[in-house]
Order: sequence, then C-alpha cells, then structure tokens
Amino acid sequence: MAGVDAYLVCAVPRTGSSLLCGLLASTGVAGRPEAYFRVPDEPLWARRWGLPAGEWRYGEYVRAALAAGRTGNGVFGAKVMWGTLDRMVDGLAAEHPELPGGDDALLRRAFGRTAFVHLRRDDVLAQAVSWLRAEQTGRWTDTGPDAVDASGPPTGEPRYDPDGIDELLHTIAEHQGAWDAWFARHGITPHRVRYEDLAADPGDVTRGVLDALGLPSAGVSARPRHRRQADEINVEWIARHRARA
Repeated sequence: MAGVDAYLVCAVPRTGSSLLCGLLASTGVAGRPEAYFRVPDEPLWARRWGLPAGEWRYGEYVRAALAAGRTGNGVFGAKVMWGTLDRMVDGLAAEHPELPGGDDALLRRAFGRTAFVHLRRDDVLAQAVSWLRAEQTGRWTDTGPDAVDASGPPTGEPRYDPDGIDELLHTIAEHQGAWDAWFARHGITPHRVRYEDLAADPGDVTRGVLDALGLPSAGVSARPRHRRQADEINVEWIARHRARA
C-alpha cells in the first residue's frame, strides 16, 4: 500500500519540475503529475474532462483532476508553483467553509494523505536565464504536441536583458523563500530535490522520490518525456551576466 494518497511537486519555474513530473508519471505508480491547477491551463483541462465551460465549481474541477491524475494504485500527483498555491487554497476554502485550520488542512481535505516534494536549483543565475529565455520565446518545454504544457511555435526571439535577469533573480529568491516559510509555518518537511542532481541522474532521483512517498522503486524504470533546452545562448548570457556583476 502506498504511504500517501497524493503528493504535490512544489517548485519555482525552471527547476526541472516538468522533467521530474514526466519521470514520475512514466513509472506507472506515482500518479500522473501535471500543472492541473495553473489558472491559465484550467480551461484546457476542463475541456478534456468534459466539464461545462465556465460553469463548474472548484470542487468539481478538483474531483476531475483527481480522477485524471491517479494511477491504478490510487496515488495522485500534481505540480504547484508558488503563484498557484493561493488559488488552490482559496478555491478549496470556498468549497469547505466549515473546515477550520490552515492551508495544509484544506489540501489534505481535498487530497487525503498528502506529501510534498520541493524542487530548487542551486545555480539561480542559470535558472533566471532559462526563465527569461522561455518568457521571450514562449518555449517553456520540449515535449510532445499533445501535452498541455507543450510549447507552440516561438513567439519571439531571445535577447540578452540584464535587467530582466536581475528581476527574475529577485523573484526566484522571493518565491523560494515563500515556499520555505510556508513549509515551516505548517510544520511540513518536504522531500527535497536539487535540479542539479535531477539533471545528473534522473533515474536515481526519481527512485528517491518514490522511496520518500512509500512507493515501490526497485526495478522501476523512469523515462524522461522532456529534452534539455539550454544551449550556447544560455551559456553566453550566464557568462555575460557574471562578467557584468
């Protein structure tokens, strides 16, 4: 039996969350983690699940997400960015006004025994450069065209912007600090994953997450569905920014 009913991959953009979620989904025992609760994606998921356009209650949406995101062993997974958490909590609070308590109580009311996986990246400059480039080009992932998180054709050209990088460095620090404070406030000890470890050995990190969740890891294969996007442009921008500093 699984040690959890659900888990949330808690992250800031460009920490490898899509890579990790794809690896976990490929195991067949860790749910089908996606960014189900990202506000811009909600209409896309709702259409897939046959919910009436603009007429569903948040509780109905959550139940549909649970049905879609569970594997046969009953485990559900989802990806949550810091900016998404408030939307989830507000929606669940409106569904359960009778429930006293904090954010964690609402999440566990919706998802059952819930564990948390926290992703972070040591090289925050590389993270900021990757984030800026994704925003400029609209290319957030390199995956199959049928995926909800698949990027369409490029929407712009990459352009070195030192002020934009500095702004994102500030945002990364702010959001990572907010996750740390949220875990501390609710007495949660998440399973922590470094992007650098994930990139170096995806299979080992994936099995480590399964172990932390109380899921079988022995003999489990994990196949990535995303390809690395960083290239010589990222390397150049990082070098230019370090030289500027």
